[in-house]
Amino acid sequence: MAAPRIPPIQCLLTFEALARLRSVTQTADELCVTPSAVSHRIRQLEEQLGVKLFGRADFSLTTEGSEYLAQVREGLAALQRFPSRHATPGRRKLRLAVTPTFARSILMPRLKHFSEAYPEIDLTLQVSIPLLDVVAEDADLTIRFGTGRYQDVEFACILKDEVTPLASPAFAREHGPFERPEDLEGLPLLRSPLEPWRTWFAAHDLDWPEPVEGSQFNDIGLMCDGAAAGMGVAPVRLRLGAPWLENGTLVRLYPRNVPSPHAHYLCWRAGTMERWECATFAAWLRQAIG
Repeated sequence: MAAPRIPPIQCLLTFEALARLRSVTQTADELCVTPSAVSHRIRQLEEQLGVKLFGRADFSLTTEGSEYLAQVREGLAALQRFPSRHATPGRRKLRLAVTPTFARSILMPRLKHFSEAYPEIDLTLQVSIPLLDVVAEDADLTIRFGTGRYQDVEFACILKDEVTPLASPAFAREHGPFERPEDLEGLPLLRSPLEPWRTWFAAHDLDWPEPVEGSQFNDIGLMCDGAAAGMGVAPVRLRLGAPWLENGTLVRLYPRNVPSPHAHYLCWRAGTMERWECATFAAWLRQAIG
């Protein structure tokens, strides 16, 4: 007699996530797949088992689904514990290419928690340059900043942000108060192709052209350092600028934030998320930066 087929691991992971989140969209986001892939995996699992796992449109479980969920969670927990018990022979290698300021402001303050939670994963960080799209070819996962229109890879948005002008406290005192958007006229405006001023200008009904003179930076972190040194006013995304705001080297000039037209995306080649360490890091990153 033929041995019973074990359902594919991706179907079991999808079932557990959908039962917990009760949302196809949120499940797709957590697993870094499309909503249609979630639906396909659930159908595949139900067909293989020969039972209905979800009873209604709100993804409440059937009796069989509840019983099976307990078994699936027990099995997944056992699989997750295994590498930690045999860390040395079973270590996983994960290569991540990341933009400099995202690494500095977002990733590094949280990375210790990942290492503690998954000590069996050896993470190698490599720098990618968003303007030139320079990425290490051998990276497993890449964090890109842009519009999200990537034809060569699969991707998921992991961080949106808002922009506002920042300057050093001394600069703000010398050139303030800043009560109207027009108060920026005539001041040195720091520039970066990664965060043009036109987004903030348009949101404040300023018919000003994009500045073409003044210091320019191809890295947001360097632009923050320049603004902290008193070189001028910088249009900064608040999540990336958090370290400078928290240590007081930069201050806000205006209370209003403007959504950035760009975002950070986690990108990967087809098939990458079948590797446990890649899917684990992707799920952890989305939860960590929320």
